[in-house]
Amino acid sequence: MTASLFLPALLAAFLITILEMTEVVVLVVAVSADHPSVRPGATGAVAGVALVSLVALGLGAVLGLVDHFYLPFVSGVLLVGFGVFLFRSTLRSYRRAAVPAGTTPPPKFAGALLFGTGFTAGAVEAVETVIVLLGITAAGYPLSAIVGAVAAGAILVALAFALHERLRRIKVPWLKMLGTSMLFTFAVFWLGEALGIPWPGADLFLVVLFLIALGAVRGAIQLGMNAPSRSVGT
Repeated sequence: MTASLFLPALLAAFLITILEMTEVVVLVVAVSADHPSVRPGATGAVAGVALVSLVALGLGAVLGLVDHFYLPFVSGVLLVGFGVFLFRSTLRSYRRAAVPAGTTPPPKFAGALLFGTGFTAGAVEAVETVIVLLGITAAGYPLSAIVGAVAAGAILVALAFALHERLRRIKVPWLKMLGTSMLFTFAVFWLGEALGIPWPGADLFLVVLFLIALGAVRGAIQLGMNAPSRSVGT
């Protein structure tokens, strides 16, 4: 181990943790837009991250040998399902906003769906993070990996607590449309990774996929708004 590389390795661990976990925070806040609390999604995300962390602590470098196909593929399929549920909820929100008369209660299983979404996102992004951290550890910088990841996690948790209510003040239909688009974005990205698709720019291609998903979801909402419905709450 070279002492001069301690700080660069720490910075790498810090940045990868911030990058991956920020995606989880933004996704959880977005999909929790019209739920009374962000707690179900946040709890699921924490559970997913904690589970992966425990596996990493128990198995160490073995986690890096797990076939990278399975987790992104399964998670992508799950997020497609969550995205369909959230799209239906998003369409209901747009219909309610268009007809200002009464409200409807949140879906019966909203909390469970939010927990599942948070857990899926947390677990996948945690695996991405852990694999990088294991690489830094294997290179002889375990302290850099630990300090960088813990520091990033602490900062992100503090910012999430401080800002999540402000993010939730954005109009519900808009935020839910963003959340739906994010779910489909990550689903396509992870399924592509599982199938070996070389995304241009790696994670930066998420921006392109998000813009495509946003346009598709907005178009689908417009079609849904123009379609006849039995009631605003359906």
